Formats: sequence, structure tokens, C-alpha cells
Amino acid sequence: MNVDELVRDALREQAAELTAPGPGFADRVLAVRRRRRARGLVVGAAALAAVVAVAVGAVLPDTGKEDVRPASVLDGSGVLAHPDQSPPRELIAAGRSVLAAYYTAEPVARSADEAVLSRTYRLLDPETGMYEEDDRWSFVAVAPGARTAAVLERTLPARRIGVLDLATGRVDRWIGVDRAVGGLAWSPDGDRLVATTYGGHPDLLERMKSATGASGWGPPSRTGPTRSGFYVLDVADGRGDWSPVTAGQDIGGRQDFAFSRDGRLVYAQFIGGKDGLQRFHDLDGKTVPAPANEHFLRSDVPARLSPDGKLAALGLTAEAKDTSWSEIRDPSTGKEVARVRGAQLLAWADDRRLIAWERAPGPGEYRPRLVLVTIGSEKVVPLSGVREPDGVFETMEWEPVFVERRG
Repeated sequence: MNVDELVRDALREQAAELTAPGPGFADRVLAVRRRRRARGLVVGAAALAAVVAVAVGAVLPDTGKEDVRPASVLDGSGVLAHPDQSPPRELIAAGRSVLAAYYTAEPVARSADEAVLSRTYRLLDPETGMYEEDDRWSFVAVAPGARTAAVLERTLPARRIGVLDLATGRVDRWIGVDRAVGGLAWSPDGDRLVATTYGGHPDLLERMKSATGASGWGPPSRTGPTRSGFYVLDVADGRGDWSPVTAGQDIGGRQDFAFSRDGRLVYAQFIGGKDGLQRFHDLDGKTVPAPANEHFLRSDVPARLSPDGKLAALGLTAEAKDTSWSEIRDPSTGKEVARVRGAQLLAWADDRRLIAWERAPGPGEYRPRLVLVTIGSEKVVPLSGVREPDGVFETMEWEPVFVERRG
């Protein structure tokens, strides 16, 4: 049974049992702080108890009230939610997108003055719909369809890339590389990988001391960026070419490449006067202008273009009390065409709905949860429980990895 079959079966079971439902600026700073923790520390930026099925129509009534009812089947459009689970233990999905994995990270000391931020992944078993820890890998990129992943072993940068079968947990084959790799991303069609090469560990940290004598881990100041370029590899035969890309002072530690929407270019974040800057390269490594439909996108907003390519997901634009809104723009003009609930837009469920981080209602510190939001509606449908802050600046609470779900 694959992910899509799990979704359909859960919907059928819940439909059979269905009963009627029962009767800021400071916040933005906190949200940005949490989004930046990996970038500031790692990148060196100055630089349902059972599966619960939910279904929401493409356009929901604009009630202005949050949906806080227990998850249930509404109209059969295929959403699976676990608002009582954080981190998730069971499958979360919405429309075309599935939570294929998530990871946590914490510093691991290599000496008294040096550490690396080490990730621990939980991967979706497509046969059971459960998230299982797999501590063999330092970096995991899940392919569209959530059946296969590309993996790197614990020591980074790595000299080989594994192609992992998520159902069996076995590596089907290894792809050897001449230059060591620290990051991976799949092409939109799932046939190729862009593998970012580094001369040193991309998540290096050093001991830092404040004026009061307190110490902690932060981005290294004594070394420059080590990113050297990228491979574009055909996954079927492991063949591909390496392209050098000079790393300037606007590149921090980890700044991995990813494919453009059409797979003809790659892009990566760079550091400048505002957040979310991105630079595009052709597959030979030459810097080129951004594609017309990606010119106004941000590298720190994962959702990017809608499935039909007509809308662009942008960043947080307004907050009021415990409610956030993000911009939706016309990708060809950059003009704002709508605002949608959510502090960070992670993935498109379809052409009108998105998965986002949004803070849970109530006073106090920023406490986000995964939610489903709809353009033209104020309704928020919780998908996960609240991600409680751990209070430790150097660590990362669970970070989701969404991919396209395919039949």
C-alpha cells in the first residue's frame, strides 16, 4: 500500500463513520528568529490516536473564525491531519503535498572550540504511513512521490550518494563522486539530482563567548565559505558533470543549490540587504538572470509557484495579535494579488490551498503548527500539533520536508 492508497482508505473509513461535528511586530521578530536559526548558526549568515482524515474544498467560506474542531472528513478532497501530534507520528498530507520527512538538529562537538550541527531524520514509511527514525544519514532529500530518497552518510562532506528505497529502508545503489557533497535536491521530474559540493563541513560551528562570559555555538568567523560548485546527476545511471561556482563573501556555510521550476537552471540563496535573495546559474555554473516566473520569488519561502504556475507564494506581510498573513503575488509582474493566512508558506496543496506554519492561538511565545490555509478564506485547518520551542538557541525543533504526492 502506498501513500495515496493510505489516503484513500483513511477517507473511506472516516466517511463510513462520519458524525456531525460538535457545537504584532514582536511576533514577527520571534518568527524570523526561528526561521533564521539554521541559517544563522548552520549557514553562517551575517550572512489521527489513528489516522485522521480531513477534507477541505478548494474555496472555503470566509467565516473569519479558526476551525478548531477535531479533524474529520468534510468533502472527500484528501487531507490527512494529526492535530494532536507534534512531532508527527502518522502521515500528514494535503492535496498534492505530503510530509515525506522531518528532522531535528543539535550541535555535536568535535573539539572544545568546534562543533557541527547534526541532523536526525524521521522518514515516512510509504507502506505503513508512519514516520520512522533513521540516524544513518546526515542529509536526506526525498524525491517526488515519496518512495525514494537521496542520502548522504554521517560524515560531511561525503564522497558518495545513496539512493534509498523508503519502503524497505535499503540503499539500492551508490553514486560515487570525485568532489565531496554536502547537500542534495531533486529535479521537478524526479530524474536528476543537483548535489552541492563543499570543501569543508557546511554546518560548521565555533565556540562563541559573550561579554558576560556566557558561551554558545555560532557560525565560524575564522574561515570563509567552502561551497565550490555542484553536480547535476542522472539518478538512473549516476552520470553527470560538475560545474564550479565561485563562492564570494555573500555566501555563508550551507547554501545548497536547487532546481528551477522547469529544471533548466539551479539557484541558491545569497546574503544581502534583505532576506530571501536568490541567484540563478545555468547547468555549467554561469550566473544568469532569473526565469521570468521566478524573478519575484524568495529563497526562504519553500512553497514558491502554485501547481499551475499562476501564483507566487511570498513572505510574511502582516500580523495582528496571533494571526499572520503572507503575500500571494502575480509571478509575472510581482504585484500582490491576495493575502493568505500563515506566517510561512511551505507547500501548495492545490492551486488555491497551501500548507503553512501559523502560530497557535493564545498569548506568549511564538508556537507554530502546520495548518492548511485557503486563498480567499480566513479559515485555518490544523494539520499537526504545536511545535513547542525548546528554549535552546543552538538546536532546531522539527523541520518538515514536503514533496509532491504522485499516484
